Amino acid sequence: MLTVVRRTLLGFVAFQVLFALALSLVDSYRRRNKKPKPFPISAPQTVAVGDGVLTTYTFGQDLYDDMLAAINGARRQILFETYIWKGDEIGEQFKAALIAAAARGVEVYVIYDGFANLVVSPSFKRFPHTMKVLRYPIYTAGIQFWNLSRYGRTHRKILVVDDEVAFLGGYNIGSAYATEWRDTHVRITGPGVWDLKRGFADFWNLNRRRRIGHSERPLLLETHSVWEAHTRIHRNVPRLWMFPIRGMYLEAINRATKNVWMTQAYFLPDQDFVDALLEAARRGVDVRILLPLKSNHIVADWISRGYYSQLLSAGVRVLRFKDAMVHAKTATIDGSWSTVGTANIDRLSLQGNYEINLEVIDEDFAEVMENIFETDQSNCLELTLGEWEARDLHRKFTEAVLAPLRPLL
Repeated sequence: MLTVVRRTLLGFVAFQVLFALALSLVDSYRRRNKKPKPFPISAPQTVAVGDGVLTTYTFGQDLYDDMLAAINGARRQILFETYIWKGDEIGEQFKAALIAAAARGVEVYVIYDGFANLVVSPSFKRFPHTMKVLRYPIYTAGIQFWNLSRYGRTHRKILVVDDEVAFLGGYNIGSAYATEWRDTHVRITGPGVWDLKRGFADFWNLNRRRRIGHSERPLLLETHSVWEAHTRIHRNVPRLWMFPIRGMYLEAINRATKNVWMTQAYFLPDQDFVDALLEAARRGVDVRILLPLKSNHIVADWISRGYYSQLLSAGVRVLRFKDAMVHAKTATIDGSWSTVGTANIDRLSLQGNYEINLEVIDEDFAEVMENIFETDQSNCLELTLGEWEARDLHRKFTEAVLAPLRPLL
């Protein structure tokens, strides 16, 4: 009997994996040579927050122009970290700018994720000795293969220049992201810059001995720590079992009295997270979740839909961004609280990967985030409960087959 049960379970798991793989391959074939359509964008907006200034970007080319200008103007130090770094035109521009900065005497540190850039040409990933480069390896556990804290990817996107300006958000580096994807990034001045520098240095120092060599010196901080009343940087550090971003979200949602407006590229929360949204909606909070109509990961889309019945029945509005990929990871609540960062609402981001989010408590910044959300909503199709309940049988079957994979994503 045990053998039969074991074989049945293994067969079901194998079927799920093959089914998910087939969906991905079919979707990849269908999207081949298809270009996203234009979508509404918000121009960069700048507001003073506490002792610093925050600028929001929702169009990649605007962001890249300012990031490259900061790199080209660097005098002392550049800290650059990204998850995906394409070897295309935009990627080459960033590489050339960093190499040029190092050549003129700027101290340049670079971190990128090895797994995320497997398909990038090896020649692109060669850098001069004047730059300090940490390629976060594909396999990270070493001999501690049983230690789950060793498997997190570095999913962060950070740029810090001269202790004066920093950038943080969802944008990776690549030509497609410049014009074809809808994402959100922020430019930071003031105490938040020091917090981002500290976040970069902590990751570098945590991984430098194993990844680069014992001779590499630690990245030392010359800035002092200042508490900013309006902004905080939250970092997930799996090696240290630190996952504050999930708690940040839950606390803010549980305190909501007016609205919770959330934009996410991939939405695969745990049930406690879903319950927080349901309870907010039931007490009269205007809860809206803006997602891509079709993301670049079709399996994630199908698994995400397993939550729709609960959400729609409780009055949560599900808005689906059409014609382009929305990759932002943002939320704004009650006209005072907001977050912009790298963490998706899924297990990998909230309990697995290295992530970083900016939390802002400021009415002016929240107003900017609400305006951005309303602009995005103008390009959305809203899913109604009646429409969802009337979906085809084959869709329900696909959701049921993939549902057990939810804890893995």
